[in-house]
Amino acid sequence: MLYDGLLLLAVLMVATALFLPLTGGEAIDPRTNPLLEFVYRAVLVLLVVGFFGLFWTRRGQTLGMASWRLRVEREDGNLLGWGDTLRRLGWSLLSLLPLGLGYLWIVFDPLRRAWHDRLSGTRVVVLPKSAARG
Repeated sequence: MLYDGLLLLAVLMVATALFLPLTGGEAIDPRTNPLLEFVYRAVLVLLVVGFFGLFWTRRGQTLGMASWRLRVEREDGNLLGWGDTLRRLGWSLLSLLPLGLGYLWIVFDPLRRAWHDRLSGTRVVVLPKSAARG
């Protein structure tokens, strides 16, 4: 999560920088330009969904997950579709809300699944070392 968080932060920073010329280099003020703020927030959400969606639907791994030989897949072993991605991201907010308890649940769950994995019908698997290279 840390690796992907840093990559995603860089993408979001670039997107934010692209909005600065529209505001004269100032922060977007919702009182003076509510439409621009709405567009900005929508772009950020689309970038987050696109970041995970492109990786998960094509390879089942983000760059950070590949570093640790992890892959996310549906319970049937297939790659996630865009609907699966949206469900997993949506439910992951629930896992974060109570101080990350939904993620900590992995320690207690016999199948090592977080709340959002259970609710979205996904799982994270560890790939063998030979599969990670190819």
